[in-house]
Amino acid sequence: MSANESVRRGPARRATQPLTAIACASLLLGAVVPAAANMGNTATTYGILPMDIASAQAMSMFNTQVSATYYNPAYLARDQRGELTGGLFHAEHELRVESQGGSNPPVRSGGDVLDDTPSQQVLIGLKTDISSITKYDKPLYLGFMAGIEEFGQEMLAFTSETSDEGQFFNYGRQPLFLNVGAGMNVWRGIDVGASLRVTLHADASMRTRSTLAGETSAESLKVKAKPVMRPIVGINIRWGETFCSQTPCWMDPIETALVYKGYSNTRTKVSANAVIPGTIPPPGLDLAIQTLDSFQPEIISAGLLYNWGRARIALAAEIQRWSRLEEEFERDTIKNQANMQFEDIVIPRLGITYQVSDIISVTTGVAYEKSPLENRESLDVNYFDNDRYVFGLGGSLEIKNPPILAFPMRLDFGYQYHMLRDRDFDLSRSAEPNNPYETITADGDVHVFAGSVTLKF
Repeated sequence: MSANESVRRGPARRATQPLTAIACASLLLGAVVPAAANMGNTATTYGILPMDIASAQAMSMFNTQVSATYYNPAYLARDQRGELTGGLFHAEHELRVESQGGSNPPVRSGGDVLDDTPSQQVLIGLKTDISSITKYDKPLYLGFMAGIEEFGQEMLAFTSETSDEGQFFNYGRQPLFLNVGAGMNVWRGIDVGASLRVTLHADASMRTRSTLAGETSAESLKVKAKPVMRPIVGINIRWGETFCSQTPCWMDPIETALVYKGYSNTRTKVSANAVIPGTIPPPGLDLAIQTLDSFQPEIISAGLLYNWGRARIALAAEIQRWSRLEEEFERDTIKNQANMQFEDIVIPRLGITYQVSDIISVTTGVAYEKSPLENRESLDVNYFDNDRYVFGLGGSLEIKNPPILAFPMRLDFGYQYHMLRDRDFDLSRSAEPNNPYETITADGDVHVFAGSVTLKF
């Protein structure tokens, strides 16, 4: 696999494993470079394109750009033009912890920055009408969207570890984002669409003979990865066009959308077997590790759009079913001891786009996102997650007759700010006789910048 991967245990967990088992795991996994990934993903944590970021994702279900492939594939049919989009994304984190003291000397002094690892992605998207390859005249629009970390240099950011000093649940480098789907109009004012969110499940197995010094021979290694696809379906209704036989109609400004996204995750499974002649005879010592890097919950989103002159006002709410993650962590051999509990949450969003002129528009939005993590303490893993306010602002410029190009070009910029509310957590570890051994207060600020260029055709 061409990926940066790291699957690690904290010191307390390593101490419980036989030396030879650790040698096998280290040989299989230790040669790769660590990457600070997380349980979130670009689309749900921040937004994909600048207009999604600027509206705090409130306008995302009503965005005609190619990011509709994820947020609402039915909206791919709202703009008949094809488009090619390229963009850059940068999220700057300052995630802080402050020690409140404990049974042992604090791990850190007050106000330390625990994580300032940025997330930097290159984004590419394509939308086009593919009805010409079918036997039907009805337009069918195909959309493709991808995001690759470290400006395209890090295909698969992956890490799974315990941590004595704690780690943030929802921020850091983002795993590969890949989404493909299609949308079409089925009746007057009614559009439908479906897409697939693609993640990877990796499996590795190794057999070896080893000395007590860890020198191996007769190694056999197999590594494979398979794509796992989860569905996204959406429907969009323009009420005036659907229910009114004459125009103008009082329902003309109203649009609604409903979208369902299936859960998905990125998983790695490692199996190793070692034989040490004279100490561990065949069939040898087995070691099995299965762990998650990222998890996207099942999401049901509903949105209402009101077109008020030059302004478009969107109100959206989404149910995120994080409770399933408890079951996923029970099978995670690195995090299963933490006994974490998660709750389903509802996220409200409000966004406004104002058309300043024929070529310039501005967008703003706000959202409140409650943390799904119920635990104040998670043994060895020590996850932190905060409730947060999200604010966005951005703009769009459409150049009608750009030089050289035969079709319009669109430039977008988006900014987003996350204010993490203070929340207390207890640190604990298996090797510590007194748990929890420290109490901390976690908070932070996140600044997100994104820009994109879209060529219409």
